[in-house]
Amino acid sequence: MEQVDDIVLQAREELASCENTQRLEEIRVHYLGRRGRITELLKTLGSIEPDQRREFGQAVNAAKKELSEQITVARARLEAQLLEQQLAEEQVDVTLPGRGGQRGGLHPVTLAMQRIIDLFGHLGFDVATGPEVEDDYYNFESLNFPAHHPARAMHDTFYFGDGRLLRTHTSPVQIREMQKRGAPIRIIAPGKVYRSDYDQTHTPMFHQVEGLLIGEKVSMADLKGILREFVNAYFESEMGMRFRPSYFPFTEPSAEVDIAWDRGDGSEPGWLEILGCGMVHPNVLKACDVDSERYIGYAFGMGVERLAMLRYGVTDLRQFFENDLQFLRQFR
Repeated sequence: MEQVDDIVLQAREELASCENTQRLEEIRVHYLGRRGRITELLKTLGSIEPDQRREFGQAVNAAKKELSEQITVARARLEAQLLEQQLAEEQVDVTLPGRGGQRGGLHPVTLAMQRIIDLFGHLGFDVATGPEVEDDYYNFESLNFPAHHPARAMHDTFYFGDGRLLRTHTSPVQIREMQKRGAPIRIIAPGKVYRSDYDQTHTPMFHQVEGLLIGEKVSMADLKGILREFVNAYFESEMGMRFRPSYFPFTEPSAEVDIAWDRGDGSEPGWLEILGCGMVHPNVLKACDVDSERYIGYAFGMGVERLAMLRYGVTDLRQFFENDLQFLRQFR
């Protein structure tokens, strides 16, 4: 019994002088652990005389309970002291001036899109929009796409189960606007488009701006003039341009527009394609109930990401969609 009293007294003294939780855990293990002094006393109960065993067992259990309670109290005291210390060391002086906030900025694709819209706005074009989920009629048939055209294939176009699809270009907006407004008309159709493609220069979702002008006296020369004005204004430089014959189902004749471009790698300057264009096919006008004998027009379309890459010197299209803050901060 004297041994129990001595153990309790010694434990009290150690707990009173304990200054951190690590030392507290050492004390707990020393007295109450699997091989602790109190635990070892309980293991001796079997060797004690029967008439003394009950009294000794009660004393050891009382000592164990007392030490457990004192350790709990000591832990609460030490944690409170630690919290007070942290509050004193980590306090914030609310009277100090705040940290300077960083200004946000528009995404480079958004900047390019706004520039394109503004430039064509100065040239008299209205902005028109339409749904991104379209049907086959507006996306293909009304635009004079033959049934066997590869653009209709599943590997190029995202189809829904009901036959609808994600538009592959913003040309359906032109059809809807001609059906609604008739002719004459002068619009651009900016927006998102979708195609099943992904690599260094292609993404499944990208942005286009398409333009349409329908009138009674419109020629290929008018198309060339408007595009030259736009390209020179967009790049803020007098750019070399050429029109190459091409094929699009919705225009006839059709052309692709190239600009003279220095690639910056020491090689000879070459030609770089930036957009497609042409005179609106009479079948497209007929699909919109526009008199193709009286009216004629031109259409053009360009990828906004391509123009953004050229304007800002971006070499990998995927950088526009990876949300790298170090990259995006350059455009603030």
